[in-house]
Amino acid sequence: MKFVLLTVETKKELWATESQDLYANKIKKFIDFEMKKIKSPSLERPNQNEKKQKESKEMLDFLNQNDYVVLLDVEGEELDSKTVSRSLVKIIESAKKRCVFIVGGAFGVSEDVRARSNLRWSLSKMTMNHLVAQLVLLEQIYRGLTIWKGIPYHNE
Repeated sequence: MKFVLLTVETKKELWATESQDLYANKIKKFIDFEMKKIKSPSLERPNQNEKKQKESKEMLDFLNQNDYVVLLDVEGEELDSKTVSRSLVKIIESAKKRCVFIVGGAFGVSEDVRARSNLRWSLSKMTMNHLVAQLVLLEQIYRGLTIWKGIPYHNE
């Protein structure tokens, strides 16, 4: 099993890169992991639907037919950390070769990406910057894996 975080790259922020690398390395101690960034097209705000469609097409092109897909979506299911852990274990045991976690760009993802997802998780009802969302997801994946393995990190 391999976990992949598929995101849209707009601009690089040092704090985000350092934090993502920190959690990516922690996750790699448990499972094969990589981050894949899709370049966001340079389109202005009035062209947000076109931008979302282009980003979504690249996401769909990246996915394999047998991938297990978890979409981070404000309208998705809100989970606590223990439920995330149980869900990660089910995904690992699913006999799929790859689980792709998708964090969309500023304008979200197309209905085609939503339809392709196996699960939709919400990190919060609050809207957050996609770099923050990526970091929160990475920390929750790490936390979920430590819960699964019984490693002291998560406090009740």
